[in-house]
Amino acid sequence: MKRLLSCIIFLSAATVVFAQSKNTKNTVYFPAKDNWQHRAPATLGLDAAKLAAAIQFAKDNETKAPRNMEVAQALSFGKEPFSNGVGPFSTRGDATGVIIYKGYIVAEWGETFRVDMTHSVTKSFLSVVVGLAVDKGLIHSVQDTVASYVPPIEVYNPAAIGPGAEQLGQPQLLYPFAGAHNSTLTWDVMLRQTSDWEGTLWGKPDWADRPEGNAADWMTRKRNKPGTVWKYNDVRVNALALAATSVWRKPLPQILKTNIMDEIGASDTWRWNGYRNSWIVLDGSPVQSVSGGGHWGGGMFIHAYDMARFGLLTLHRGNWNGKQLISEQWVKQSLTPTTAKPTYGYMNWFLNTGKELLPGAPADAFVHIGNGTNFIYVDPGHDLVAVVRWIENKSMDEMVRHILAAIPR
Repeated sequence: MKRLLSCIIFLSAATVVFAQSKNTKNTVYFPAKDNWQHRAPATLGLDAAKLAAAIQFAKDNETKAPRNMEVAQALSFGKEPFSNGVGPFSTRGDATGVIIYKGYIVAEWGETFRVDMTHSVTKSFLSVVVGLAVDKGLIHSVQDTVASYVPPIEVYNPAAIGPGAEQLGQPQLLYPFAGAHNSTLTWDVMLRQTSDWEGTLWGKPDWADRPEGNAADWMTRKRNKPGTVWKYNDVRVNALALAATSVWRKPLPQILKTNIMDEIGASDTWRWNGYRNSWIVLDGSPVQSVSGGGHWGGGMFIHAYDMARFGLLTLHRGNWNGKQLISEQWVKQSLTPTTAKPTYGYMNWFLNTGKELLPGAPADAFVHIGNGTNFIYVDPGHDLVAVVRWIENKSMDEMVRHILAAIPR
């Protein structure tokens, strides 16, 4: 009898240990605010020497562009018409990064808490804010035309007491989605950068952003059918941000803070800026319509840890510690290839369709990319997120290869 009781006790204890180990195995770690746990690479089966080699590669391949972002912008876009900056710039820090494996920090380098411009990674935050409007029913469908959601918009200009006689009959309101072409544009084509939206917004004509072809045709060319041609264009992105602001009736940074950044434990140091002339009157108050990147200054100013938290949220398909912040359906749509550009989903969810973008990475990996180069690499199959800042764009794939080399096969 004693022997039988001992066996039962042993089996019961073994069951408890098994259940605990099973729960531990299935537990997904999410960092608390101001407390992100580090793990030595070896404890998670990673090769520490190869991670160190990845860090050294990032440092060795730091971008050669000037650290002063205003100078870097002038060198990149200075030959464009109307290329002058209208939003804030900053001077960046050292080559920086953080690698997250199974939720834990396993490597970091540079100035991870330095708030720097992240350029077009901002677009991924913008697309999420639009997604939240869809999730909450403020936008019924991405196949709806944007025009039906955007009323005439008054520009905020306290210096303008009233129009002079020379302005009699001139438009005093913005109609960003009026006209034969713009009135047909859906939220989906705006998100996919296949809209061919036409017009001037905040002093920047659509044709002046990364102009192509014959200059004589820039202002008179025939518009492409929405959805047929992909063109990366920040004027159109800013038109989307203006439309989203109209839908929310609040500044977009407030929407992002309340619904996403506070929920994922982000710091209080990130800022989402617009332009000095991108102020509108909304419900009787001045509101800044933010920009989707740093093409003319502005955009998201953020540190690497907050970028990593956002990457971890997208890794888990919008779920943070059991709470669905972004619907899985929206994440699925964001990861659906654009017909005219299969390596692009919703802005700026760059896809690895056919392993074209990153040949050394899995096909289901995706990246939030901004100039600089700044990128958030998200790899669901490896439970991996990597933030890499200020690396040569041509070195992205090799950087990812170095990181993946540290993961056991």
